[in-house]
Amino acid sequence: MHHKTANVAGSHQVVLVAYDGLAMFEFGVAFDVFGADWWRDLGVPWYRFAVCAANPPMVTVEGGYQLRVPAGLSALGRADTVLVPPTESADQVPAEVLRALQRAHRRGARIVSLCTGAFVVAAAGLLSGRRATTHWSECAELARRYPDVKVDPAVLYVDGGDIMTSAGSAASIDLCLHLVRLDYGAEVAARLARQLVVPPYRDGGQAQYIDAPLPAVGGADLFTETLAWMQAHLELPLTVDDLASRSAMSRRTFARRFSAATGTTPYQWLLRQRLQLAQRLLETSDLPVDSIAQKTGFVTAANLRKHFGRHVRTTPQAYRRTFRSRDATPAQVA
Repeated sequence: MHHKTANVAGSHQVVLVAYDGLAMFEFGVAFDVFGADWWRDLGVPWYRFAVCAANPPMVTVEGGYQLRVPAGLSALGRADTVLVPPTESADQVPAEVLRALQRAHRRGARIVSLCTGAFVVAAAGLLSGRRATTHWSECAELARRYPDVKVDPAVLYVDGGDIMTSAGSAASIDLCLHLVRLDYGAEVAARLARQLVVPPYRDGGQAQYIDAPLPAVGGADLFTETLAWMQAHLELPLTVDDLASRSAMSRRTFARRFSAATGTTPYQWLLRQRLQLAQRLLETSDLPVDSIAQKTGFVTAANLRKHFGRHVRTTPQAYRRTFRSRDATPAQVA
């Protein structure tokens, strides 16, 4: 869904840096998430979005098309988040772009690479000693060129706080939604994901795409129904044996099928779904933490607090205070 009216902008400035060879898929993802006027559908002032380049006003994007970019690199001086997209020729990104990224990072901007944009961030020296990812087919090359970068080829994205990197192509959507989740909360991110017709959170990593998927097994329709049933009954004490039985599979076959379909285990998948539901209930309801723990399958408030602290890095009460209002604008980067 696209809108043509003016954006009702919040205070968080997102700037994408463009250069020759720019990949248009990731550019489109960035604009659709941060540049469209989602305030109409989501009810919150949205990001301010801009595009800049070292040599405006034109860059030549992949396929030989031209993109008009009126802003110069000085726009990065106002950025809270800087998006670094992939290009066909990362080695030819102008040195002034690398220096501008360094300055933006020193100033406190959040640096976010999409797909092989990680090569540009690494060339700027910003990934040294850090964990990072990129498209699985380029991970070995990133590690070869920059041996001080801890390359993780299995994940969809790496959140390093001030610097984030995403895996290949569609994983850019996952990381952009993660940013929205950080800035606006899980409920707004989930509503945006529904508008984009994508899952709000994909379990597993890009490792599930590296090898050929397992061949279809008997009971695939029942398995799909079981996944939907699991999501609708998160409050129940679900066991692998019960789920395998519901799918008309053995425990071992179910585990293999689950891993092939989601890239993770039933336990980790359920945990993530329960945490997502807990976040949304904390944001949108006045239910006490005890009740939310029961509705999400954590059973007790103490168990909910344990998993919340481990995975969300805060307490349910603090999370509720942070994201209680849908009218809140995105948090500023320190």
